[in-house]
Amino acid sequence: MIREFTLRAAVAGVILGIVFGAANAYLGLRVGLTISASIPAAVMTVAAFRALRIEATILETNLSQTIGSASTALATGTIFTIPALFLWGMVPPYFQVVALCFLGGVLGLSAMIPLRKLLIVDAAAELPYPEGTACAEVLRATASRMGGSGFIFYGIAVGAAIKLLVALAFLVPASLSASLPVLPKAELAIELAPALIGVGFILGYRQSAVIVAGAIVSSLVLIPLIAFVGAQLQAPVFPETQRLVSQMSAGEIWSRYVRYIGAGAVAVAGIVTVARGLPTMASAFAAVARGLRKSAGVDRERDLPGWFVFSAIAAVPLLCFLVPGIFSGEMGPLPRAVCAAGVAIFGVLFVAVAARIVGIVGVSSQPTSGITLVTLLGVATVFAAAGWTSGAARAAVLTVGTVVAIAASKAGDISQDLKTGYLVGATPARQQLGQLIGAAFACWAVAATVLLLGRAWTFGSRDLPAPQAILMKTIIEGVLAGALPWGLVLSGGGVAIAAMLCGVSGLAFAIGVYLPLASMAPIYLGGCIRALCDRKALAQGQADAGVLAASGLVAGEGLAGVLVAALVAAGVAPRSHEPRIPGAAGAAFALLLIAAVCAFLWASRRQASGKTGSVSA
Repeated sequence: MIREFTLRAAVAGVILGIVFGAANAYLGLRVGLTISASIPAAVMTVAAFRALRIEATILETNLSQTIGSASTALATGTIFTIPALFLWGMVPPYFQVVALCFLGGVLGLSAMIPLRKLLIVDAAAELPYPEGTACAEVLRATASRMGGSGFIFYGIAVGAAIKLLVALAFLVPASLSASLPVLPKAELAIELAPALIGVGFILGYRQSAVIVAGAIVSSLVLIPLIAFVGAQLQAPVFPETQRLVSQMSAGEIWSRYVRYIGAGAVAVAGIVTVARGLPTMASAFAAVARGLRKSAGVDRERDLPGWFVFSAIAAVPLLCFLVPGIFSGEMGPLPRAVCAAGVAIFGVLFVAVAARIVGIVGVSSQPTSGITLVTLLGVATVFAAAGWTSGAARAAVLTVGTVVAIAASKAGDISQDLKTGYLVGATPARQQLGQLIGAAFACWAVAATVLLLGRAWTFGSRDLPAPQAILMKTIIEGVLAGALPWGLVLSGGGVAIAAMLCGVSGLAFAIGVYLPLASMAPIYLGGCIRALCDRKALAQGQADAGVLAASGLVAGEGLAGVLVAALVAAGVAPRSHEPRIPGAAGAAFALLLIAAVCAFLWASRRQASGKTGSVSA
C-alpha cells in the first residue's frame, strides 16, 4: 500500500500553510489578490524531502500540498473584511479572528463533501478544475525529477531581499512617479514590488493588461477630469466638505472621489458575476440533493463520515448564535439569530456555487468579493429594516460576510485539491481531514498576520490599501446609514458594465480602477514578461519554472513584509524613512532592481525549458 497520511507529510503541510497563509494575507492587503498555494506547496514539499534525503511518495506530497493550500482560503476571506473593523475603531480580539477563520473553513469543507463525487468524478468531462489538474501534472513532473523546481526558493530569496532593501534598509524609494504634461494631476507610477511582478507573471498578459487598463482609466482619465472640472469651482464638492478640488494632490483626489467610483465598479462587477452563476447555483443545489441521496451506499466510505458533515454544518451557525463575541459587539439574541441565519443560508448557498464555478474558471477567478458583497447586502438590508444601525450592527454584518467569504473560498480550494487527489489516486477522506488540520493551524497564523499588519501600518493607506475591505466597509455604511455618494458609486458601476460589454473581466478591470496605477503597473510588467516567455512553449508535462519562480517572489516579499511589520510593531524598525540613495541615483537603482526581477523570471523559464522527462500516467 502506498504511503499517504504520514506525520512528515502533515508537518510539512502545516509549515507551508503557515508560510503561504502569512504571505497571501500580506499580498491580498496590498492589491486585493491572492494566489493558489497548491502548486508552490507541492514543489516545496518535494524539494524539502529531497534535501533531507526522504523518499516520499506522490500521495504524501499531495497530502502535504492539500494541507498547505488550506491557508489560502482563510487569508482570502479574512483580508476582504476584517480590516474594516480597524477603520471603524473596533480592533477585533485575536481569538475572535481565529474563530471566524476556523468556523468559515469548517463550513466550507463540510458543505463541499456531499458534492465531491458528483462534481469531481461524475462531472469530470464538464468540470476540468484547471488548477487541480495542473497541480496533478506538477506532482507527476516533480516525482519524475523534472527541472525547475528549485526556482521557487531562488524566488523567495530575491523577493525577500528586495523587500528588506526597500522597507527595512530604506536603500531606494519604494515607488517611482512622473507627472505628465497637459493632463492636470496625471501621473505615471510604478512600485518596486517583486511580488506584484510575480503576480502579473502568474496571471498572464491578458488578465494583467485588463487590470492595468482600469488603473490607466483612473489615473489618466478620471483624476485629470475631476481636477479639470474642480479647478473651475470655488466650493468643496461632495463627499469632501472642507477642501477645494484645486487644492488636492492626485492621491487626495483618488481618495476622496475616484475610490468611490472604483468601489461602485467592483460592486457591480461582483454582483453581475454572481448573477451569471445563478444557473450554476440551481444545478449545485440539485447536486447536493442527489449527493445526499446517494451518500448511503455509493463510495461514501471514501469521504469523511456523514455525522461529521451534518454536525459541522449545523454547529457553525449554532456557535455563531450562542457565542456573542463571534459577531463583534454587544448584540441581542434576535440580531445574533439573523446573523446565524445569514451564515447558514448564504454559507451553504455559496459553497455550492463556488465548488462548481471553480471547476470551470479555477480558484484565481473565483468571485469571492462578489459573493461577500451579496451576503453583506442581504444581511445589512435586514438590519436596516429592523433599525439596527449602530457600530455593533455594522461589525456584526461584516463578520457574517467573513464567515461566508471564507466558506466559499474554502469550498473552491478543497474542490481543486480533491481533483488533484482524484487524478493521482489519493483518498478523499484523508485529503478532507488534511484540509481540516491545515485550517486548524493556519487560522492562527492568518489572524496574527492581519492583526500585526494592522497595528504596524494603517489599513486603507498606500502601504496596505486593503481594497476589498474598504469596499465592504463602504457598502455596509451605505446600506445602514446612507453615507455613500451614490452618484460616484453608480458611475463606477457604469464603467464596469462598459468593460464587461467589451468582453473583458469586469472584476479585473474594476480592481484596476479602484487601486493606484503604481500598484498595477508592476503586475502588467510581469504579464509582459510572461508573454515573452510564452513564445517558446513548454514541453508536455513540464513544470513551469517561471510560475514557480514567480510564486517564490510572492512568498518571499510576503514573508519579508510580515517580518518588517513585526519589527515596526515592536519599535525596532522605523515605520518610514527617506531613501538612503536619494534623487536620480535612487530612482535609477530602483529601476535596475525592477529590471533584475524581470530578468530573473525570464531566465528561470529559459534555463528550465530544456529540462524534460517522462511523465507517468
